[in-house]
Amino acid sequence: MARFPFFGGDTSRRIAEADSVAVIGLGRFGSALALELVSGGTEVLGIDLDEDLVQSLNGELTQVVRADSTKYEVLKQLAIDEFDRVVVAIGGDISASILTCSVLRSMEIPVIWAKAVDDRHGLILEQLGVHHVIYPEKDMGRRVAHLVRGAALDFIEVAPGYALVKSPVPSTIQGIPLGDTALRKKYGVTIAAYHHEGGSWTNADNTTVLQTGDTILVVGPTKDAEGFAQLR
Repeated sequence: MARFPFFGGDTSRRIAEADSVAVIGLGRFGSALALELVSGGTEVLGIDLDEDLVQSLNGELTQVVRADSTKYEVLKQLAIDEFDRVVVAIGGDISASILTCSVLRSMEIPVIWAKAVDDRHGLILEQLGVHHVIYPEKDMGRRVAHLVRGAALDFIEVAPGYALVKSPVPSTIQGIPLGDTALRKKYGVTIAAYHHEGGSWTNADNTTVLQTGDTILVVGPTKDAEGFAQLR
């Protein structure tokens, strides 16, 4: 856990290690990530060199500081080495991103996530030993492409070639218990959950009967899941 002085409180009541994250780089991606973590109850230390960004998030994050993340002594002073998870969301300055990740690796941070702006940047981060390299712009571009060319309401590729698709329920399976539809055999997909209009999301099982106006979450190979979403 991060015994981090800015978070305050009795050290005997420190939060669990899964509830504290340091986010370095508070641009659009980093700030959105940090704010979402805070909204979910995670304590977040935000770091950026831009004073305007720091001031804009003052009071929104658990603590936000202006600091140079490329310097070992600065991160050491901020007790970054006591965090189990650090996200490097620096995108505009690739050299700063690389140097920051190098410092974090020297501190032996257990889990480092880092944003890459392109494949070359990502390769360098991987070679440094960054545990999770993410490509927000590329991933969003792929996601939107799937939505534009298909009928899905939402699309997430959870692994290469395997997707979770949100779509309206096709008429071909309405009014029939899912166990009688042979979905996997016919379409190669599974319906994981469904949503009745005005209701809440519910796990689907073989006894589930879907109706007009329902929304479903379909899981399966990407082509099969997208193809199923095209059915009407």
